[in-house]
Amino acid sequence: MSLYERFEQAFMPNYGVPPIALARGEGTQVWDVDGRRYLDFIAGIATSSLGHAHPAVVDAVSRQVATIAHTSNLFLHEPEVLLAERLLGLLDGPARVFFANSGTEANEAAYKLALKYGRREGRSYFVAAENGFHGRTIGALSLTGKPSIRDQFGPFPVDVRFVPYGDADALKEAVTGDCIAVFLEPTQGEAGVVPPPDGYFEAAREICDSTGALLVADEIQSAIGRTGHWFAHQAEGVTPDILTLAKGLGGGLPIGACVGFGDAGKLFEKGDHGSTFGGNPVSCAAALAVLDHVDLDHVRSAAARLRDGLEAVRHPLLQKVRGRGLWLAAVLTEPVAARAQQAAADAGFLVNAVQPDALRIAPPLVVTEDDIDAFLAAFPAVLQEAAK
Repeated sequence: MSLYERFEQAFMPNYGVPPIALARGEGTQVWDVDGRRYLDFIAGIATSSLGHAHPAVVDAVSRQVATIAHTSNLFLHEPEVLLAERLLGLLDGPARVFFANSGTEANEAAYKLALKYGRREGRSYFVAAENGFHGRTIGALSLTGKPSIRDQFGPFPVDVRFVPYGDADALKEAVTGDCIAVFLEPTQGEAGVVPPPDGYFEAAREICDSTGALLVADEIQSAIGRTGHWFAHQAEGVTPDILTLAKGLGGGLPIGACVGFGDAGKLFEKGDHGSTFGGNPVSCAAALAVLDHVDLDHVRSAAARLRDGLEAVRHPLLQKVRGRGLWLAAVLTEPVAARAQQAAADAGFLVNAVQPDALRIAPPLVVTEDDIDAFLAAFPAVLQEAAK
């Protein structure tokens, strides 16, 4: 029986059966169980920041797991303190951190933090963006503006009003003195790597300031150098009240973080929230290694090379390229992204059909010029195959 058949028999069918079974990775390359090599241009959905088997991560994790692998939240340990201090040093203004295991859990913490603020202030509803994605647990799903994954699990515990992403006028109309918080991604990831118009986040900050609503920046995909900045909101010149992180922070190990700025960092009291595995020593050690080795100058130069090369491609199937840094989408003129994903895999490259008409391209932040050039050389043939 093949590994695919064993997977199908052992697991719930929510993922289907993935088409490729990976066995190992090194740098920007991975190999499947049949020994075929691929260049990884999806990085575990913008997660494997330093690629695969990076020596610094391997060393940090090995040393930590051999020292102490788990403590629970009943005890503190130095790696979690070091990591919180490192994050706060990269951010603007006084803040405090809560560690979780994933992006959806980071957003659950942000949701509860905001909810506590809202109930204290007599506020009653949230605002979020259409097509936004904040996670699949009930609280995070309440804030997720994708009816296809949301509607079947309602009703939800709070009132959430959705507005078109990037429309500052619609946001201003929706946010009143009764609004608890506004949840936004600096660039929408699962919607197809969709950046907002210039000035949108600045307008969101002003709207929240004028009404007393909290501004929550979901940077699960966009942070830790992915856009060429440590945090995407910094490029917008805006500091949120609450920030959520995950994916690229752990470089492949599970970790999430919810950061509260100013008064928002002090809303939780003892017993209000918790996580058995949150701030796990091994995950924190991996995250510290990631922060030590992300090179923003390299990310920016690699991103420019990748974007310029993609924009130079002339093919009737390629409509445009959008995104930020090493987090791009090739937008197609037809809904054949799944075919393009398969054609890329056949050519030895892993990308992701994030939307029917959009390919997500998010290589590890250590991607080399040779990697990028190889992908760009193959991309026209990938499009041609998908167009058949």
